[in-house]
Amino acid sequence: MVTRHILVRELVELCRHNKDGSFSTQSARQNVLAQVGKQLLEGGYRNLGADGLKPKHIEYLLSRWKSEKMAAATIKNRLSHLRWWAGKIGKQNVVARTNSELGIENRVYVSSQSKAKTISSGDLTKVKDEYIRMSLELQKAFGLRREEALKFQPKFAMSSGSDIIQLKASWCKGGRAREVPIVNEYQKDVLARAARLAGNGSLIPNGKLYVDQLKKYENATARAGMSRLHGLRHEYAQARFSELAGFECPHKGGPNSRELSAEQKEINFEVRAKISAELGHNRESITAIYLGR
Repeated sequence: MVTRHILVRELVELCRHNKDGSFSTQSARQNVLAQVGKQLLEGGYRNLGADGLKPKHIEYLLSRWKSEKMAAATIKNRLSHLRWWAGKIGKQNVVARTNSELGIENRVYVSSQSKAKTISSGDLTKVKDEYIRMSLELQKAFGLRREEALKFQPKFAMSSGSDIIQLKASWCKGGRAREVPIVNEYQKDVLARAARLAGNGSLIPNGKLYVDQLKKYENATARAGMSRLHGLRHEYAQARFSELAGFECPHKGGPNSRELSAEQKEINFEVRAKISAELGHNRESITAIYLGR
């Protein structure tokens, strides 16, 4: 007989046996689907197993989330995990392929103020662990996500030449490998020091797991008074925009989209598309978060 909690257990097992994407993606997916399972149980679907997903279950969840005034971006994130679940059980059509079919408005990627953040050499000296310090410098120099900087393997990253670094799919959000250009002496210096520290390995010391190093990173940066370090990606994006476009982005006091000349508009789009790719995104529109619009 199916017991009350079988859905949550089966969803957790489904996640554990299908390790798609980065560690953070896997962790978020398991947390969301476990919560979804509990909500379906609360909704009265007590004999539901992981392979029994139907459109009525999606309708119930959407109705519940909307009644809770959940942000559209959060609902879209949860729907992506529901689509993953549906795909793994061979029921892709249970969840509409587009959010508009479900009445979820398009997310507008615009931020009213800059979230850029930088760290000085003085800030870095407050971090005693040399591996964590180096990961922070990689975040600053290349706009890497935290997980990418912790898992960074200098020997692999620099194996294809002197003008780019390669990031493995297993380091990156969504499992999307990418390349980031090397354009200045600071980046070269950071890479040289990272290579000396890591040798043939990564910036996770031998004998340690990613989860161990992540916890150490969180504790070390908190003790050093550092927070919102995702802002290092914003700082990278804004500096790259200025370098590539020849004028500042809106978040740095530059012209907004309505103030650009025809020539500047063309440059603006091309530069934003390039920066989006360097940051590991696949759409130009998301750069509004980093640069303004």
